[in-house]
Amino acid sequence: MTKKTITVHGQDMAYLEEGSGKPIVLLHGNPTSSYLWRDVIPELTSLGRCIAPDLIGMGDSAKLPDPDISTYTFATHRRYLAGFMEAMELDSDVLLVIHDWGSALGFDWANHNRDAVRGIAYMEGIVRPIADWSEFLPGGTPIFQALRSDAGPEMILDKNVFIERILPGSILRDLTDDEMNTYRAPFETRNDRWPTLTWPRQIPIAGEPADVVAYVQAYADWMATNDLPKLFVNAEPGAILIGGVREFCRTWPNQTEVTVKGIHFIQEDSGPEIGQAIANWMRDISL
Repeated sequence: MTKKTITVHGQDMAYLEEGSGKPIVLLHGNPTSSYLWRDVIPELTSLGRCIAPDLIGMGDSAKLPDPDISTYTFATHRRYLAGFMEAMELDSDVLLVIHDWGSALGFDWANHNRDAVRGIAYMEGIVRPIADWSEFLPGGTPIFQALRSDAGPEMILDKNVFIERILPGSILRDLTDDEMNTYRAPFETRNDRWPTLTWPRQIPIAGEPADVVAYVQAYADWMATNDLPKLFVNAEPGAILIGGVREFCRTWPNQTEVTVKGIHFIQEDSGPEIGQAIANWMRDISL
């Protein structure tokens, strides 16, 4: 798949585009890119125009100048995503396929563009604020607490821990050298890695950061009451969408659930199966 670019707020954002018809927008999270969807998209191209952007500062999208911990916040990403959707004229009949931070961005965009969305498929996502650390990924709590501490910059900016440790550790199979190098490519230098440090510090947990908690709570309240068609792709064993947060999203109305194998980056273990599940759901409810 060949990437295209479009200018958003003066910066180039890269994206994949395959198929034709009503838009199917696939949003990745940290520390991935549209590359994550490479085995999902082929299952969907007969059903619509698949568009998978690289979030700003990630994948092949532009890096923002003079980055620091406040550069790649949720607020920044939501501004660039909104600009991307507007520049691409994605203002009606949008089907969202969302994962990780792409889920928070997608749910939030949908909440603020309710008439533009025809359905949402989500997986390993952020479905509501996390009450406290006891509700977070049990094995991942120490490393994510460290990323939010003074140790975080050395771990991410110097050692590239999100790419070298967290990513491969959250996939059942072993990534090939080519796959790992593709994921490394956007984060070759210390300054390139700021998005992957800021993202874990934006997780809405125990009331912080307050602005992200407010955005996430707002869409959680909406998703729990709207009749929008939903597909929950549950992961087995899963990582972040388990326990109480999973039970919460299972109460959402007009929702179908399927289960695939995977920890967190489930597209790397079950990409075609995820695509097929989305395609079957779309056909079943004529999306």
